[in-house]
Amino acid sequence: MEVKDAILKVTPETDYSIFDQIEAKDHEQVIFCSDPEVGLRAIIAIHNTSLGPGLGGTRMWPYKSDKEALLDVLRLSRGMTYKAAVAGLNLGGGKGVIIGDPKKDKTEALFRSYGRFVEGLAGRYITAEDVGIDVRDMEWVRMETKYVTGISRALGGSGDPSSVTALGTYAGMKASAKKVFGSDSLVGKKISIQGAGHVSYYLVKLLAQEGAEIFICDLFPEKAHAIAKEFGARVVDKEDIFDVDCDIFSPCALGSVLNSDTIPRLKCAIIAGCANNQLDSETVHGPMLIERGILYAPDYVINAGGLINVANELEGYNREHAHSQAERIYDTLIDIYDHAEKLNIPTYTASNELAIQRVRQIGRIKQVYASTSNYSGRLGELNKR
Repeated sequence: MEVKDAILKVTPETDYSIFDQIEAKDHEQVIFCSDPEVGLRAIIAIHNTSLGPGLGGTRMWPYKSDKEALLDVLRLSRGMTYKAAVAGLNLGGGKGVIIGDPKKDKTEALFRSYGRFVEGLAGRYITAEDVGIDVRDMEWVRMETKYVTGISRALGGSGDPSSVTALGTYAGMKASAKKVFGSDSLVGKKISIQGAGHVSYYLVKLLAQEGAEIFICDLFPEKAHAIAKEFGARVVDKEDIFDVDCDIFSPCALGSVLNSDTIPRLKCAIIAGCANNQLDSETVHGPMLIERGILYAPDYVINAGGLINVANELEGYNREHAHSQAERIYDTLIDIYDHAEKLNIPTYTASNELAIQRVRQIGRIKQVYASTSNYSGRLGELNKR
């Protein structure tokens, strides 16, 4: 196994500098991992460690190119910095991507090899599960590194964080409803959900219990039908989900779904979902939502429940504490909406500003030297002489 030089083969039309991409979003470090014998091709991006080690999940996805994988991991890791900062966690932002098909390319050797690369970062990056990854995969990674969260309860972890991500998303929906409709009740509200994964399952359960009218789709229709059957939701074709007349549209699949093609089709008052990087471009598509009068819940704020859950493992997992923190996403979003309204800026700009403010303030505090116990002990011995 070896770390190889990263050389992306690109045509003149798509030529770009890897370092330009890394520096554009102020990343600290990007690691390219290769182990051909087990089929591992992965990228780990560490965005900012001012508040603490970079924590963020690893996703496995059949990216069309190395460039696509790099751009995804850079965007995702930056989002984790902001997510941790806004959530009040003493963690930085990091993310990993493994290039491969999670339905057919998973092996113990691949994930253990990946774990060796994570271990080699000596705690600068702590990983967890993400899209295409489950608890078993993380247990394989954990065989080679201690820098893993989201492991099974049998091994002392918290297990699948999906239910806590859903709880935070649900709280964020209610906060958004409060801002737009004057009440946070979701009874009778029409909510369309794109994606029928683990988080969507728990989210639909919460919404159904409150009495919302739910529409759902997925790339794999059988997953949507299973959730719909259990909770009384209506299945929509994946191509038609953007055309559903609803109160809240909830993207809970992959990113970049809010773009120039989809935004004009939306018939909702609120966008509040757990997918990462929902806006294809903040500068282009954020204003489009504002022009249409649609309130956007910044994705890394509303979906922070999963991060909150796995972060709790680092201090000794307490389920009640994790749930309480996830429910506070309601208050965090209200603050962001008020900040955005006061300054007449987009909600995602408001959340970015609050995140950057905390990173800078706490980062400055950490510049002040605090003695370690080792040095304190030696100084005490010297003072006795």
